[in-house]
Amino acid sequence: MLTMLLIGLLSTATMARADDVVLHWNEIAARTVTVGQSPFHQARLMAITQLAVFEAVNAVTGEYESYLATPIEAPDGASAEAAAIAAAHAVLKNYFPLNTAIDTDRANSLAAIPDGVAKEDGIDVGEAAAAAMIALRANDGSAPAKSYVPSSSLIGEWQTTPSCPTSGPTPGGQFYQWKDVTPFGIASPTDFVLPAPPALTSNRYAKDSLEVRTMGAGNSTERPADRTLVARLYAATSPSFLLSRAARQIAEAKGLSLSENARAFALIMMGSNDSLIASFYNKYHHNLWRPETAIHNGAVDGNDKTVGDATFVPFILTPCFPSYPSNHASGTNGGLEMMRRLFGAAGHDFDITNNVPALGSLPATVIGVEYTQLKQLADDVDDARVYGGIHWRFDQDGGNVLGRAVATEIYKNYLRPVHGSQ
Repeated sequence: MLTMLLIGLLSTATMARADDVVLHWNEIAARTVTVGQSPFHQARLMAITQLAVFEAVNAVTGEYESYLATPIEAPDGASAEAAAIAAAHAVLKNYFPLNTAIDTDRANSLAAIPDGVAKEDGIDVGEAAAAAMIALRANDGSAPAKSYVPSSSLIGEWQTTPSCPTSGPTPGGQFYQWKDVTPFGIASPTDFVLPAPPALTSNRYAKDSLEVRTMGAGNSTERPADRTLVARLYAATSPSFLLSRAARQIAEAKGLSLSENARAFALIMMGSNDSLIASFYNKYHHNLWRPETAIHNGAVDGNDKTVGDATFVPFILTPCFPSYPSNHASGTNGGLEMMRRLFGAAGHDFDITNNVPALGSLPATVIGVEYTQLKQLADDVDDARVYGGIHWRFDQDGGNVLGRAVATEIYKNYLRPVHGSQ
C-alpha cells in the first residue's frame, strides 16, 4: 500500500544536493516554467533547458554523443559546473526575462565556484549551449496558438465541453498546433499512430463508461478517498513537474555524476515532450469524444449496456481537446520509461508533493504520495484521470503504450555514450 500524505505546508520539498548543480537547476527550472505555462509549454521549455545543460556539461566532459549537429567546444579545464549553471539560467532568462529570482539563483550558484579562468570559460560554454538550443527551437511550431472547431456532431466524435472558449482568437479545441510541433527526438508523430479506440458498441467501451460514470462524477459516493486525493494531485501536477521531482530524488539517492545527471534529465524531458506531441497528433487524428459528452448521450450511443446521464459533471474540469489518448499518461510515461532504462523500475524511495487548489467544497491544500516503484506513479496518474471523470481507462492504456514507444525510440538514438568513455 502507498502511504498518503496530506499536509498543510510543502515541507517535504526535495532539495537537490548542494554540490550537484544539474539537480539544483532542474529544481529551479521546474519551479520557473510552471508559472503561467500550460503543461505542454512546460514540457517544451524543460526539454530545451535540460538539453542546453547537457550540451554545456558534455562539451567539457565529452562522455556522450552531442545532441547538436555542431557541438559546443570547451577550452581545456573549463568548469562543467559553471557551464551547467550558465546554460540553465540563460535558457530560462530568455523565456522569462522579468524573472529576477533566477538571476539571484545564478549568482548564488556561481559564488560556490572559485573565480578564475575555468569558471569564466565554463560560463561562456554554458551561454553558448543555451544560445544554440534557443536558436534551434525558435520556429518549432509551438506558436502561434491554433484551435479546432468541430464540424460534425456525430455520435462518438469530439464536441466542445464547458472548458472550451466560445469566442476570441482561438475558440474550440485548444493546442491544435501541438500535433505539428517539431519533436526533439522522434522523426514524426505520424510514426506513432495508435490503433483506434474501442468501438462504441464494444463491451470494453461499456465497461470503461460504467467506471468513469460511477467513479468520476463530481458527486460520486463510490470514489475512494485516496483516489480523490490523487485525482486532485495530478490535476494540479504536470508531467514535467512530477518527472523532475521524482528523478531528482532517485538520481540523488544513486549518487550519479554531474555528467550522468545532465544526460538523464535531457533524455527524460525529451521523452516526455515528444510523447505529448505524438499524443496530440493521435487526439486530433482519432477525434474521440470525452466522457462528459458521451455519458450525456449514453442512451443514444448504440450500446445497450451504457446508460445516459444528462446530469453527469466530472470531478475535475475536462480539458478542451479530444479524449484518446490521455496526454498525462503519454507525457508521464514518456519520462518514466526513460527513467526505467536509466535508473531501474523499482527499489526507489520518492514522493510527489504539490500545492493543490480548492475544488468545490474542498479547500486548497498540499497533497503528497510516496512511491517505491515507477509503475505505482504511472498507475496513480491513470486513476487520477479516470476517477477525475475526464478520461476513459482505455485513454490511459493508449497513453502508456505511446509514451513507452516514444521514449524507447529516443533512448536508442540520442545522447549515447562515446565508445571508451565509460
